[in-house]
Amino acid sequence: MASSSTGRRRPVRRRGGRLGSPRTAHDGVNGRLRLLRLAFLVFLVLIGGKAVALASSAQHLSEMALDQQTDRLTLPAHRGSILDRNGHELAVGKPAQTVYATPYLLDDPEAAAGRLCDALQIQRKRRRAAIVKALSDRDSGFAYVARKVEPDLARAAVDLGLPGVGCYAEEQRTYPLKGIAAQVIGFAGTDNRGLAGVELMHEEELSGRPGSETVVRDPEGRIIKTVAHRDPQSGADVRLTLDREIQFFAEDVLRRTVRDAGARAATGIVMDPRTGEILTMASVTREGFHGFGKDPATEKNRAVVDVYEPGSIFKVVTISGALADGLVKPGSRFTLPPSIWVADREINESHPRGTVTYSVREILQWSSNVGAVTIGQKMGKAGLSRWVRAFGFGKPTGIDFPGESGGIVLPADQWSGSSIGNIPMGQGIAVTALQMASAFCAVANDGVQVRPRLIAQVGDEVHDAVTRRRVIPSTVARQVRRMLQLAVDEGTGTRARIPGYAVAGKTGTAEMPLPHGGGYAKGVYVASFVGMAPTDRPRLVVLATVDGTTQYGGDAAAPAVQKIMRFALHHLEIAP
Repeated sequence: MASSSTGRRRPVRRRGGRLGSPRTAHDGVNGRLRLLRLAFLVFLVLIGGKAVALASSAQHLSEMALDQQTDRLTLPAHRGSILDRNGHELAVGKPAQTVYATPYLLDDPEAAAGRLCDALQIQRKRRRAAIVKALSDRDSGFAYVARKVEPDLARAAVDLGLPGVGCYAEEQRTYPLKGIAAQVIGFAGTDNRGLAGVELMHEEELSGRPGSETVVRDPEGRIIKTVAHRDPQSGADVRLTLDREIQFFAEDVLRRTVRDAGARAATGIVMDPRTGEILTMASVTREGFHGFGKDPATEKNRAVVDVYEPGSIFKVVTISGALADGLVKPGSRFTLPPSIWVADREINESHPRGTVTYSVREILQWSSNVGAVTIGQKMGKAGLSRWVRAFGFGKPTGIDFPGESGGIVLPADQWSGSSIGNIPMGQGIAVTALQMASAFCAVANDGVQVRPRLIAQVGDEVHDAVTRRRVIPSTVARQVRRMLQLAVDEGTGTRARIPGYAVAGKTGTAEMPLPHGGGYAKGVYVASFVGMAPTDRPRLVVLATVDGTTQYGGDAAAPAVQKIMRFALHHLEIAP
């Protein structure tokens, strides 16, 4: 019988193949293998990339950590000293330490602050509270504990072993003479930068150049390595023309003068008329000087920045100009009534008198207002104005000191009708004490005016250049000096006489203008005196102004000048 057509089919052997699964199954296996291999490769790539990323991140974190532990420290430069003419220290740098903390390293900020304050001997409650507050700022990586303290105190604070507490060297500016010459010297702030006076004027030379140091710290804030270092460069010393001994004595005299005269303030200047060197420049007030930042009125150098109406000492300018122009001679005589009208103003003598006949010598000797006005009228506005400018009024003297005022001098074409009456006797014009002293120096120096100088040397550079200009002929200067000696010997300035010395000088009493205009304060004056000695060859010019007194110049200022000049003459060993 034939076999059934519905039986199972036999496997077919394909050429080139093998018995088993069809081709599609074989291909599936191969595909899975390929996928596995690809997945493995992708895995390797991912792992490698992650490894690289982790390595890079680790390096970055390492760099960040190193950066966070690296500090760049400023190494302060030694600030140059300020010295007097003889090398005595007026301002000097003193070694100090500043204590700091890293607040986030402190577990108990309040307890740490208490221990630090005890070690640093800080007793004030307000200061202790401020330190607690600073150390309690947990987000801060730096806080000052105490600036510029004694090294022993700083060491005691660091020796407490508190984490993140350290110190670094700074310099404390000190002034050995305390408040003496303070308005001239000025001061340097907490960061040792000059803020006033010579400290400010010569900041660049005094400050030097700070150094730097880059260090690495451990987690406790301790320095473990120095990466870079640059040494600081010290500042230059500045030597002044001031004489410490004369300055000290003059300020003492002026303080007593303010007290005895019931005055508001006083100013004193001692100059060498031959060189322009300022040996003393003093400013005192009734309140006294208690440090910078307390009262601006006590901090300013009144001799340079304040202006005032000079009064009768200005008659020297009027008479010197008239003599130089040949309008008068020392013996020229004038009949002078008790008063004189100029425009709408009546000008009287300081003391009542009848009509007199005075020579030019006597006009200066007795300080006649009417006489000075009469000579001023003879000169005319143009002539008088020219001599006011010739003596240097209306512009700064050029002294090496910040903030110098040029005074207030109107051009002749802006004068009022009464100006020709006011200005010859020192009213209606505003000057500085330094300008006035400089004008008298021209008379003392045979008619040659020398620019005032306060700086003698900066570092190795000696400042000995002298700027001279002739103001009046030498013959006129000598004539005026002889007249001024008469004023001291027999006239209004007798309280300036010094036994054994020929002294020449002039008194001045000017009415004080009211603060906001409206005329002058009745019975309140700026009393002044300017003297020179020895008369024939003056070595010193001394000025004193007493501000806000009821006394005249001959009573308030002349005795002060006498005391200061006598001391200076003996101190400098100047022969009669």
